[in-house]
Amino acid sequence: MSSVYDVIAEDYKKSREQLPFRRYVEEYTYMAAIGDVTGKTILDLACGEGLYSRELKRRGAAKVVGVDLSPAMIAFAHKEEARAPLGIEYVVEDVRKLGRLGDFDLVVASYLLNYSRSSEELAEMCAAIAANLRPGGRFITINNNAEQPVSTFEKISKYGFTKSVHTPALREGSEITIRIRIEDREISFENYYLTNECCEQALRAVGFHSIRWQPFRVSPAGIQEKGEEFWRDFLDHRPILVLEATRGAPPER
Repeated sequence: MSSVYDVIAEDYKKSREQLPFRRYVEEYTYMAAIGDVTGKTILDLACGEGLYSRELKRRGAAKVVGVDLSPAMIAFAHKEEARAPLGIEYVVEDVRKLGRLGDFDLVVASYLLNYSRSSEELAEMCAAIAANLRPGGRFITINNNAEQPVSTFEKISKYGFTKSVHTPALREGSEITIRIRIEDREISFENYYLTNECCEQALRAVGFHSIRWQPFRVSPAGIQEKGEEFWRDFLDHRPILVLEATRGAPPER
């Protein structure tokens, strides 16, 4: 099983450590949306090198299982688990083929749905999410904001990443190239365009409700270090969002 992340895994890992928006905006908002995890069982999809898997376990989760398509990313996660054991299980698998690993209290994901090339692939991902979440459990994910106008893509370059498109009109499955600057080099990978409404419909189709999109916020530490004006373009143009949904209870018999 291969992934573009097998090639860029080392640099992508560094992006989490070096780009201020990942610490002060992404992690801050994501963890706030997830909330208290004490005693909860959590499935972390698109877990990468396990950064959030480890953070959730350190915050008191009873059980965390991380899943990622990239063997190289999971190798980093295993290496960190060996260095500082937390009891996290990691699995190499395509989410669309995941099947059922358990009945989790929470399913979380970092940039998962925006890898769907079509509404059919999106439906497969959402079905796998629902299959692993107990009734009443929540799904929380970071996702590309499909509603960000292409004309504003250049506004986010100062945060260390850019988006670009290859066609003037976005349609289902259109490629969105993400480029991230790491030190003196650049890595790139593709996301795919599916509307926010398409994501909502796919989740509703497998029994989710209370679906809502949340804008990102800057942590007090981020404002202190960079100042409010530095973050204005990020907050105004919303390149990414947090999506939250709750799995409905099974129908009464």
